[in-house]
Amino acid sequence: MAPLLLTSSPIHSFPATPKLSFRSKPRPIIRAAAGLEVDSFTKKSGYLFQLSAFEAESLLDYSPSRIAAIYRRKPLILLRRLIQISTTFGKWFGIRYIDNLMERSDQMFKVRAAELRKILVELGPDLIQPSYLDELSLLQDRITPFSTEVALDTIEKELGLQIDELFSEISPEPVAAASLGQVYQARLRRSGQVVAVKVQRPGVQAAISLDILILRFLAGVVKKAGKFNTDLQAVIDEWASSLFREMDYRKEADNGLKFRRLYGGIKDVFVPNINMEHTTRRVLVMEWVEGQKLSEVKDLYLVEVGVYCSFNQLLENGFYHADPHPGNLFRTYDGKLAYIDFGMMGEFKQEFREGFIEACLHLVNRDFDALSKDFVTLGLLPPTAEKEAVTKALTGVFQDAVAKGVQNISFGDLLGNLGTTMYKFKFQIPSYFSLVIRSLAVLEGIAISSDPNYKVLGSTYPWIAKKVLTDSSPQLKSSLQALLYKDGAFRIDRLESLLTESLRARTEKALVKIQREEANSRMVFKEILSFTLTEKGSFVREILIEEFAKGLDALGLATLDSLTSAATTRIPFTGSSVSFMSKEDMINLRTFHRLMFLLAGLESNKKSFEEVNGVGNPNNNQSAYLEESSLLSYQPALVSEILAMLSIIPELPPELQQQLLRLPADLARRLISRASARTIQRIFL
Repeated sequence: MAPLLLTSSPIHSFPATPKLSFRSKPRPIIRAAAGLEVDSFTKKSGYLFQLSAFEAESLLDYSPSRIAAIYRRKPLILLRRLIQISTTFGKWFGIRYIDNLMERSDQMFKVRAAELRKILVELGPDLIQPSYLDELSLLQDRITPFSTEVALDTIEKELGLQIDELFSEISPEPVAAASLGQVYQARLRRSGQVVAVKVQRPGVQAAISLDILILRFLAGVVKKAGKFNTDLQAVIDEWASSLFREMDYRKEADNGLKFRRLYGGIKDVFVPNINMEHTTRRVLVMEWVEGQKLSEVKDLYLVEVGVYCSFNQLLENGFYHADPHPGNLFRTYDGKLAYIDFGMMGEFKQEFREGFIEACLHLVNRDFDALSKDFVTLGLLPPTAEKEAVTKALTGVFQDAVAKGVQNISFGDLLGNLGTTMYKFKFQIPSYFSLVIRSLAVLEGIAISSDPNYKVLGSTYPWIAKKVLTDSSPQLKSSLQALLYKDGAFRIDRLESLLTESLRARTEKALVKIQREEANSRMVFKEILSFTLTEKGSFVREILIEEFAKGLDALGLATLDSLTSAATTRIPFTGSSVSFMSKEDMINLRTFHRLMFLLAGLESNKKSFEEVNGVGNPNNNQSAYLEESSLLSYQPALVSEILAMLSIIPELPPELQQQLLRLPADLARRLISRASARTIQRIFL
């Protein structure tokens, strides 16, 4: 539920004297008094409130067995609800079917959408989710609110105080109404602070619990009939649990405080404070926020801020906003991204966070065999699944999407393409997965409203790449090692891709506006060098030093081969020279060249260097000589670039300069170790 509906101007300006007359004593909460309009939900579905006080109190927390026990004693209410839902939806679908037969579906879409909106409002809160209504273009009219009289009675009952004791002013009508309650703007009498007061619709647990019972039963029938591996009832339970938690405003308040503590410090993110003193199970008082819906202002910078904040929620801390629909994300008037409504939150466990990161890595790098194993880790596939068949299917599903490049991968397209494969291989849908996927999908939908070509996964991947390169988790370090090495060979192209992507992990306004123009080689080198010299870059630094040691060793052998070959050509009758280089040395030499070009900023020349000189074929016996002579031909430019790069060193912080001075000794030690090991091997073996 969106607690605030904010427009480009303040919804309510407070006059010097309140317009609303305060009452001296509470009145009945639900009644149809003269002149008091009853909302359409109460008119059509008010019978759902017919629970005793004890039964209503027992439904404060979600319990399928407790709900079933209550309605087992009320079969007539259950039957009435089943008939109401089936006949109402049946009639609507029948009309849509007739529209289709008469080929007028498109013309009648808005009319039928308005009718569907009316049906959802009348049937009850659990069927009204703002994000779904947005997709149906049904929010042009607000959900019918319950009366202010009822809301004020609820506030007084919950807080044990009269309205005029709490507030000096309060809006005479709700400024926003949604499925579970509605919101008023008020001014606290004691402090004078302007606040939003969210009041829960009385009896909402009773209304929701019966529909959840029906949905849970239908989920069991569908699972058995369709032979799904997914525990559909567990998915319903996860959603229902989050919905019941959302109905306890004290839990929402705790969520809001935690969200503010974890993410309120992110640049240009605003999280309103919660007034715990005046918050109860059914009343929530929080700081007032003014602004515009993020989906209406087309602010790409704040979309990037939202993506970065979502990355932190899902993959850093695991505590995430599970309902980031347009009604819950705003651009404040001072240009910040404001999050509101913390009723529906999710927890993403550490093992699943790491599994998700690994899946993204393997997807982008087209390692579909590893991706199928990731799906097992995430609980999407059972361990007994046929891995080869799954790998083949995933290759067919994702190959074309990934071929466009990471920045062009659409999260929505991936899910759409995966649907058939999920059914074929009986994918499971873990209970946590639906909220995570919904959160990401909704975020991409909001982003697309600012930029039709925007891709959330493409914008999140730089942060994923940066986390993989810097995280201290043993699991992610092992994943990085496996990603960069295959059969002992270093895959520098993957390191290059990760480093390049990690440099895009920015949210500065200027960089977002220009989509970050290509950085010059000097800046790239400085950023890479600074990163590898820090504590977070130590794992990557160790890999680079080891590969440099291998490369310098191979270069020494290639130079020795070159000198030996030159000497034998000058001495008659000596025959051909014997190469000192193995196939592994040739691969190490090529890797060394790639590293030099990468760090020197000559990546644009790398392809022409390899094409012109025929480099890259490990089976070519002339490869070592070609590469060594090619390096010499590029040496003037390479040396010039490297010397220019070295001029960056004085610009580094003193602690990084000290770390840099220790590298030559470490490199020399590894070179000596490799040379000694090779000498011993050749003498004794």
